[in-house]
Amino acid sequence: MEKTYEVCLIYELNKMGLKTSAQVELPVHYGDIDIPLGYRVDLIVQDCILVELKSTEKITTLHEAQLLTYLKLSKIRLGLLINFNVLHLKDGIKRLVKNF
Repeated sequence: MEKTYEVCLIYELNKMGLKTSAQVELPVHYGDIDIPLGYRVDLIVQDCILVELKSTEKITTLHEAQLLTYLKLSKIRLGLLINFNVLHLKDGIKRLVKNF
């Protein structure tokens, strides 16, 4: 279901004129090498907001840690964790800010 929500969200963001990139790979940089670990960010909006989409019973600290890792690797400060499995979408949005 997350893929369906992703496609619909991209459609709505693009309609609003916002630049979106989907399924962005995040390599890990260690010393002189890049390690392709397969980390993929669901969406990056306007090159400044990282969005991780979920459709789960409850957002956990593991989901938050995942988003914080993506923020650190991407060097993007603002992240949104959006859980679509809620009655009111506003109740499924968690905003995280990473200070570097």
